Amino acid sequence: MSASSFFQNRERNRRHRNRRSPFQQWLEVLAIGSWGGLFLKYWLTGKLYLLIHPNYFGLTVVGGIGLIVVALLRLLYLFRGQSASVVGGAQHLNLFPPLISSLLLLVTAIAGLMVEPRAFASPMAAQRGLGESSALTRTRPQAFRSQTVPEDRSLIDWVRTLNVYPEPDAYTGQKVKVQGFVTYPSVSSGLGDRYLGITRFVITCCAADVYPVSLPVKLTQNRAAYPLDRWFEVEGRMITETLGGKRQLVIEAKSLKSIPEPKNPYDY
Repeated sequence: MSASSFFQNRERNRRHRNRRSPFQQWLEVLAIGSWGGLFLKYWLTGKLYLLIHPNYFGLTVVGGIGLIVVALLRLLYLFRGQSASVVGGAQHLNLFPPLISSLLLLVTAIAGLMVEPRAFASPMAAQRGLGESSALTRTRPQAFRSQTVPEDRSLIDWVRTLNVYPEPDAYTGQKVKVQGFVTYPSVSSGLGDRYLGITRFVITCCAADVYPVSLPVKLTQNRAAYPLDRWFEVEGRMITETLGGKRQLVIEAKSLKSIPEPKNPYDY
C-alpha cells in the first residue's frame, strides 16, 4: 500500500467515525436552537434582570441570535442531505459522548423554558450572610456619589456611605426613605421582635455572585405584622443604637408602605 493510499484510508475512516446519525444531528439542532430561544425569551420577558448584570444583556442577546442562526444553518444542511460533521470535519474533545451531551443540553433548555426564574429571597440572604457588617466588607462601589439629600439615598447608597465613613453618629437624625424586602435578623444579632431587616441583593456579574445588603429597622410593633420577603418602602430617621454589643445605625421607622416587587429587584 502506497503512502497516499494509507492517508486516504485513514481520512476516510476518520470521517466515518465522525459521521453522526440523523437522529443525533436533529438533536443537536434542537439543543442549539432551544438555548438561543431561551436567551431571547429571558430578554423579551424581562427575566434576564434576575440572572445577569445589565452590562451583559447585549452579549446574551447576540449569543441567543447567533445560536438560532447556527441552528438554522444546520437545519439547512440536514434538508440538503449533508452532514454538518462532514462539512466541518473538525474533531472535539468531549466529556460525554456527543449524543448524551446534546440530550443534556436540550433537557436543560426545555427546563429553562418551562420554569420561570424567581428573585432570591430571605433564605438565600441568610445563607449568603446577612448583616450590615457583611455589606461593609463586601460592597465595592463602582461609582460612589454622595447624595446631598439623605432621603434620596437608596438602601445601597446608605450602605456605601457607611462603607466610606462608618461612624453611625454622623447620620443620626437624618431622614431616610428606602425600599427592600423584609428579613428577620438572627437571634445572635441582638435584635428582638421589634426589629427587622430591610434588604436588597447586589449583583455584580450573574445570579451566582449576588450578595445581600441590609439595614436594621426599629418598629413600634412586633415584626410579625411584616411578613418575610414582602417588599416595603420604609420612611423614618436614622438613630444610633448598641445592639449585640456593637454600635450601629438603625432606621427608626415612621411608616412602612407595602409595595410590589420591582421588575428588577437587584441593585448594582
